[in-house]
Amino acid sequence: MPKVITFGEIMLRLAPEGFLRFVQADKFGASYSGAEANVAVSLANFGIDTAFVTRLAENEIGQCAVNYLRRFGVGTQFIVRGSGRTGLYYLEKGAGSRASKVIYDRAGSAVSLSSARDYDWDRIFDGCQIFMLSGITPALSESLAEICLQACKIAQEKGITVVFDLNYRKKLWTAEAAGRTMGQICRHVDICITNEEDASLLFGIKCPQKDFDNLNLEGYREVAGRLQELFSFKKVCITLRESKSASVNGWAGLMLSHEGFNQSKKYEIHIVDRVGAGDAFTAGIIYGELNKMTSQNQLDFAVAAGCLKHSIEGDFNMVSADEVLALASGQAGGRVQR
Repeated sequence: MPKVITFGEIMLRLAPEGFLRFVQADKFGASYSGAEANVAVSLANFGIDTAFVTRLAENEIGQCAVNYLRRFGVGTQFIVRGSGRTGLYYLEKGAGSRASKVIYDRAGSAVSLSSARDYDWDRIFDGCQIFMLSGITPALSESLAEICLQACKIAQEKGITVVFDLNYRKKLWTAEAAGRTMGQICRHVDICITNEEDASLLFGIKCPQKDFDNLNLEGYREVAGRLQELFSFKKVCITLRESKSASVNGWAGLMLSHEGFNQSKKYEIHIVDRVGAGDAFTAGIIYGELNKMTSQNQLDFAVAAGCLKHSIEGDFNMVSADEVLALASGQAGGRVQR
């Protein structure tokens, strides 16, 4: 049975070639994406038995999404089929001073029409060790918000570690509504993944400063500590991104756990495709949890996984655990591997 279950929406991603703008494009490349699906694929690439749970349209486009996941070894046995459509998102990749742009077209998607009876959590969670979801999923409909809360409660009762990425999306709901709903879910979460912006917008927990090169670690420790105190998280993981431009970013992470407060090294990244980097980080945290890594090693692995994702086209992080471990250990010369 799968060790990890992720639950959310998988969408069809449509993107112009290279760095063309939407208005320039006469064709769009098609792939599939979604925060929890991205995590599932990353874990499968790391050799972890993982299954993705969702509800998809009962048509060929829905089947394409199922087939796409199967290509990468992700379990699809718990995917429900029914009415509705496959959600879309359009991505225009930025460059230099021009930011990337995302347009969602996901209203009425099959997963947003989910009902509680679609998911037999007792069967889904059989043999599961970690359950992962993000704040994107409860944003899609009131019924999904209730389902997410119910799933987290059941997982917690079964002793399954619940990993929750706050992942606030302002195009889907207001910060006030998100804070109320996520606040309920967070009471049944073991590992929270966030950034200082989401913690501030959703729960009013502000970091004193945001100088990436001269991190006020006590300020971030305070943010993580207040989240831990508010929701009794076992671990709080914070991603740090410095957007120098759409092409060059700084990337690092922090973690608060029973072992103390840990900081990763900082990577300077020249971006190929940044979408999905946070999901790669989350997959790294889960991999470290399953392999009983120390908090420092777990954080270093997760940050390295997110770093590598920036070099991969598409939303899925197509790297192995060995490649991540090599980068985390300092092998970052970029020389041809022969």
